[in-house]
Amino acid sequence: MLTNRTSSFVWPLGTLLIAVPVSLPLLLLLWAALAPGGDSWVHMRDTVLAVYMANTVGLMLMVAVLTLVIGVCTAWLSVHYEFPLRALLVPALALPLAAPAYVIGYVYADMLEFSGPVQASLRDLFDFSPQAAVLPAIRSLPGAALVIALVLYPYVYLLARGSFLQQSGSLHEAARALGASPIRVFWRGGLPVAWPAVAGGLALVLMETVADYGVVEHYGVPTLTTGIFRTWFAMGETAAALQLAGWLFVVVCVLVVAEQFARRGQRFNPLARHSELLRHRLHGWRGWFAFLLCFLPVFLGLLLPLGVLTHMAWRTGQNPLTASFFELVANSVSVAGVAALMCAGAALWLAYAERLHPSRWVTGGVRIATLGYAVPGLVLAVALLVPLISIDKWLAALLRDHLDLRWGLILTGSVAALVFVYVARFLTVAFNSTQAGLTQIHPQLDAAARSLGLAPGAVLRRVHLPLLRPAVLTGLLLVFLDVMKELPATLILRPFNFETLATSVYRYASDERLAQASTAALVIVVVSLVPAFMLSRLRESKNLSEF
Repeated sequence: MLTNRTSSFVWPLGTLLIAVPVSLPLLLLLWAALAPGGDSWVHMRDTVLAVYMANTVGLMLMVAVLTLVIGVCTAWLSVHYEFPLRALLVPALALPLAAPAYVIGYVYADMLEFSGPVQASLRDLFDFSPQAAVLPAIRSLPGAALVIALVLYPYVYLLARGSFLQQSGSLHEAARALGASPIRVFWRGGLPVAWPAVAGGLALVLMETVADYGVVEHYGVPTLTTGIFRTWFAMGETAAALQLAGWLFVVVCVLVVAEQFARRGQRFNPLARHSELLRHRLHGWRGWFAFLLCFLPVFLGLLLPLGVLTHMAWRTGQNPLTASFFELVANSVSVAGVAALMCAGAALWLAYAERLHPSRWVTGGVRIATLGYAVPGLVLAVALLVPLISIDKWLAALLRDHLDLRWGLILTGSVAALVFVYVARFLTVAFNSTQAGLTQIHPQLDAAARSLGLAPGAVLRRVHLPLLRPAVLTGLLLVFLDVMKELPATLILRPFNFETLATSVYRYASDERLAQASTAALVIVVVSLVPAFMLSRLRESKNLSEF
């Protein structure tokens, strides 16, 4: 009886201890968005806030249109039609998700700018004036939207493809038998049924878009993210930066609500498995045109930038065998490994606590603890820095006055704050994977183990963990690679003289030295190809939602 009482107290308490630190920055952001600002904030509100908001909304709209067109069209073609090399393109269409948007943006800016190799070659080929701009400026709002869409469209593609695969083939065949054209079947049958899944993918795309800093900063597009950085670092206005972060948080909240609204009818979608979809073979030029439509996103979003980076790294890139490069890799791997392990442990605790105690308080704590993924890393970093600095000062004074120790800044002066933001942001990724695996374990196993006298902790250790190992390891791997690519939070919270692969790429690219950044960028992309390939092999929309 004592063991049961202790377990009933420990698991909810642990959930609370995980949820409270994550909720702190969210409360600060809401307060900042609603609180009256000082003179700096009033000046920014009257001068640049409208520009920041307009560019952010404009970027979201352009990326949304491009990702919908690319993701939905390629998903429909790959599910309903047979064309040359389709079997290779189905998994390849998800691979651009492996490349960080800022890396692809740096490559295209270097290639397509006025003095870049593409425009210089076109001027020589067509005998244009040396002062003539052959192509539109890539460093612009449409250019940034195009680059981000080429990297993020797999979110829409994966979820749309999963939904198309679940749709009953008899519905489409009946529509075709009644004389409906393929385009009409798509618009009136396939797309409305798949829309909740498509909306879920689009929401992920837009969350990543508003969180982007590397692309918009390099392309000179003033958005809320670049405004936060400028206000924080250039102007030194902490309060104004926090209020800008609050506004960005409001935008993200609107996206979350819109995504939930769009998914309302998902459970009523007429999905079935009793009639398998029959792919129609496209012959001649139609087949090769479908191949081209599916190959272009892969080529532009991954193969071309990867080839350019490989060429640069081979010719003039940083030597990967030097001590400095090993230090970059070690820093990236160490913080990513620690954050991934902490996320995996916290996710396992939260999922099992909710299974043991499905009460309103525990479920609410789990939902709060997993809200971080909806908040950009930049926003979390800005919101957390203020309270962490206050805690650091209090700890330093306490140690100095009572123990005569002068350790300086313990949290913000080390990687502790950085790892904390990583955990707050990416805990959701590990939790979704772990919870999905836990739901596959029948509750009768718990009951049988408990009837043999095992406590809840022993049931988790001896029954669940062996069965959950694939799900936990998958979540751990995905968090590890997300941290490897994270840039804005790392730029703000990294300790002095602490460089990772992501910050090294940003530093060189900011100085227009992409060749020196190519090796580190190539390592990030190649390592990240592993989970992207895993995602591309998942065909069920339920499995896709876990990642």
